[in-house]
Amino acid sequence: MALITYLAEDNQIVLENLIESLREIADVEVCSHGATQAEASRWLAQNDGQWHLAIVDLFLKEGTGLGVLAGCRKREPYQHVVVLTNYATPEIRRRAIELGADEVFDKSSELDELFAYCIKQTAFHQNADVQLAQNEAIARNHAVQGK
Repeated sequence: MALITYLAEDNQIVLENLIESLREIADVEVCSHGATQAEASRWLAQNDGQWHLAIVDLFLKEGTGLGVLAGCRKREPYQHVVVLTNYATPEIRRRAIELGADEVFDKSSELDELFAYCIKQTAFHQNADVQLAQNEAIARNHAVQGK
């Protein structure tokens, strides 16, 4: 199962390259994307519980990624939000983590780390899906046997 991912990114070239790379490298399915804080916040709220990962740029066409982070602080434990920015200074990293980011990656020097993170998250979700399927099969078996 692919990692269901939302991208908040306003640069079309970065967006297209990121979608292609994530799909090839980490079995990520980008289900939607937005270029503004309002678009991203609205989509994440309306699709609450239906996504696994949000990748958020800090500087958007309108608004900021920090606003997007603040808007999805209350999320399910299996949902993760990471920041991907050209300005991954210690201060930005600290503020993003305080607002609920799970990780912060620099666009210019930490793409490999982002891809590794996505691969790890995909594996986690695949294992969780297998475990859930096994538990459902056991429950069905017990129901059939009358246990």
